[in-house]
Amino acid sequence: MWSRRLVLGVLVLPVALLVFGDGAAVHAPRTEPVTGPRPPRGLPQPALVSRHAWHADEELVRERPHYTGAAKALFVHHTGNPNDYDCADAPRLIRAVQSEHVEQDGWDDIGYNFLVDRCGTIYEGRAGGVGRAVLGAHTKGFNTDTVGVAAIGNFGAGAEVPKPMMDALVRLAAWKLRPGADPLGRIDLVSTNDESRFDKGQVARLHVISGHRDSYETRCPGEALYRLLPELRERTAKRRATVPGHSQAARLRPYV
Repeated sequence: MWSRRLVLGVLVLPVALLVFGDGAAVHAPRTEPVTGPRPPRGLPQPALVSRHAWHADEELVRERPHYTGAAKALFVHHTGNPNDYDCADAPRLIRAVQSEHVEQDGWDDIGYNFLVDRCGTIYEGRAGGVGRAVLGAHTKGFNTDTVGVAAIGNFGAGAEVPKPMMDALVRLAAWKLRPGADPLGRIDLVSTNDESRFDKGQVARLHVISGHRDSYETRCPGEALYRLLPELRERTAKRRATVPGHSQAARLRPYV
């Protein structure tokens, strides 16, 4: 007859193997769907136009979504479209961006996580769920743990950035950045691609809210929009400071 200690050991062994097996999987790439971390409690998700509503071409999508960590940083882009478009045409413009990203650039889907038009409408970009941490293809070398937002238009020197567009960028950044992120601060991110401004493996100290040009050799998001990033940071910090769960650093800094 087996001793009680031996029986207990036999029963515990499969459980232990399961625990260690699950533990090893932590080191594998995160490709299974996971629920994205929540924004500061009490901060509402802004109104969004879904992929279904802007008629994303789902047949173009080459791979299922991949997921990353909560957004430590947000990168601002522009699409390069002429600025005099009718906002009713924004879905068509976004479909063109999706087609370009997939068919010309060879990506799996549209690269941006979100897009904003000049009337202040926010659109879901890359598939995978607006409330989840979807890995984008927006900022070469720095897609992990970040979110990419594109302003529809061309905001080079002398261009006017519409107030509704800025208002929408504030709402989106305040909601999507992870809890504790300081919109006025900087963050250390590790480059994953030598084609960025930083060698692969190099630590880059970037603004929590950065422009595409901060990490890649490009004029994006255009001089006019880039000059407004300090205002975007200030307004985002102020918005997050109005609800529980915001960054203490953001709370202590005055809004100008």
